[in-house]
Amino acid sequence: MDILWFGVFALLLIGYFALEGFDIGLGMLLPVLGRTPRDRDRIVAAMAPFVLANEVWLVAVAGVLFGVFPSIEGEVLFGLYPLVVCLLVSWILRDAGLWFRRRLDGRAWRAGWDWMICIGSYGLALSWGMALAAMAGGLSGPAVGLPGLGCGAVVIAALAFHGWTFASWRLPGQVTGASRTGKALVTSACAAAAPAAVLLAVLAPWMLEHTAPAGTLSVLSVMILPFAPIMVSAQVWVWRTFGPRRAADQFPSFF
Repeated sequence: MDILWFGVFALLLIGYFALEGFDIGLGMLLPVLGRTPRDRDRIVAAMAPFVLANEVWLVAVAGVLFGVFPSIEGEVLFGLYPLVVCLLVSWILRDAGLWFRRRLDGRAWRAGWDWMICIGSYGLALSWGMALAAMAGGLSGPAVGLPGLGCGAVVIAALAFHGWTFASWRLPGQVTGASRTGKALVTSACAAAAPAAVLLAVLAPWMLEHTAPAGTLSVLSVMILPFAPIMVSAQVWVWRTFGPRRAADQFPSFF
């Protein structure tokens, strides 16, 4: 049972980076790819249908961490407190920018929130990279340091590449000037998820030693696992509904 739940946790964390990664990457690239207000509207409209569905994966990751690895959850929150705060603040900034950028007219208003999207996205990528480095080191060193900054730079590059590929797939020949296939998007998703996959491979023995008791895992299996098909089905519906054959301009930004 502990191996099953470690697999569920690994799938959720990797899925978060593979799916939410392109949203974060597009947010970082918004000032670069969005040379005009119209281009920035297209970019946000392209990612908008996927944002909330992708964020569900992070909520699921947190839920599994709290329920299946309760002792690890305490160590992570305590050892990475500055990075957790930075991640949450960046998440709020990014989502606030997405929600508020179209609430009022005016170039300054929209440009300000577009920069909040960019700053929040960079904060998310850097926080995740530094957190992954700290956890790979066993939380023995400082939460902020040169190894963490290096890993943060790697995550930023991987997510930016994923975001660029998604824009080229979702808006072929428009904001990036290129067109990419679904296979290219899968490749960039693997690159975005690679840091998380490496971390999980390193931490697997330690995490398996800190799982909750078998009785707790059995209860969680009955309460949570039946909802997994619903989550997967919702993701499939979103991707089939808002694929590249559906022009992004046909859909409202939602934000």
